[in-house]
Amino acid sequence: MSTTHPTAVITGGTGGMGLATARLMGHHHRIVLADLDRTRLDDAVRELAVADVEAIGVVCDITDKESVERVFQRAESEGGHVRAVVHAAGISPHMGTAERIARINATGTVNIAQAFLARAADGDALVNVASTAGHSVPKILIPHSAFRLAEQRPDDFEKAIVSRARFVGRKLKPGLAYAISKNFVHWYSRYLAAEFGERGARVVSVSPGSFDTAMGRLEENHGAGDLVKAAAIKRFGKPEEIAAVLAFCASEAPGYLTGIDVLVDGGTKAGKEFAKLQKKAL
Repeated sequence: MSTTHPTAVITGGTGGMGLATARLMGHHHRIVLADLDRTRLDDAVRELAVADVEAIGVVCDITDKESVERVFQRAESEGGHVRAVVHAAGISPHMGTAERIARINATGTVNIAQAFLARAADGDALVNVASTAGHSVPKILIPHSAFRLAEQRPDDFEKAIVSRARFVGRKLKPGLAYAISKNFVHWYSRYLAAEFGERGARVVSVSPGSFDTAMGRLEENHGAGDLVKAAAIKRFGKPEEIAAVLAFCASEAPGYLTGIDVLVDGGTKAGKEFAKLQKKAL
């Protein structure tokens, strides 16, 4: 890679959202895709090359701090300063146990954020992909006191998420662990805003609703389809539509946008809210 453009790291870069975001950001950034599967990375890099996007793929396990650090070191050696990170890596309820969900979605987010914070500078941006599910967790089930353990005591932090997820029984446990993990992504993005701000950098989370990706369709009959029924826009979102939001948030344009979650759910939350009001009126 040359250093004509700044570098952007996209985790989960071979997935529907990550790859669509890479296509957009690749017009103004050198792209580093981080993912677990070497073959999928190679295929994604070739696909981006056809779209005239310069990219490299780096194998990364986001639950391993050393693996995450190697991604950033490789990105810096290939293309200079990393200006933006879109952290799209994660798993859904039907992709793992509650324990695995807590480790990947929550602790993985901490590892990415801390590695980027250590080198963040003026104008940089971290965009964490959360989920609309993070907005739907009853407050009583959110282990807020454990969230502050995430950086120094990750094992205890993960155990707290899993413990709360047991409240709904074995079958629904992964789903609640997922929702809590994404609520943590909201919280952690707010929590880090001041630290990033001291460096002139920003951090936001973006919460997709039901999107037409492999992961989204996996959950279609387990809640994602029902969300569409309640939405103002009665369809799954397109990967390009969420990518547009992710790329914008990661760009230098919204320089005053930080410490907030951007909900991109096709009006699902609004639809549910006003449906309840209509029932009360009847």
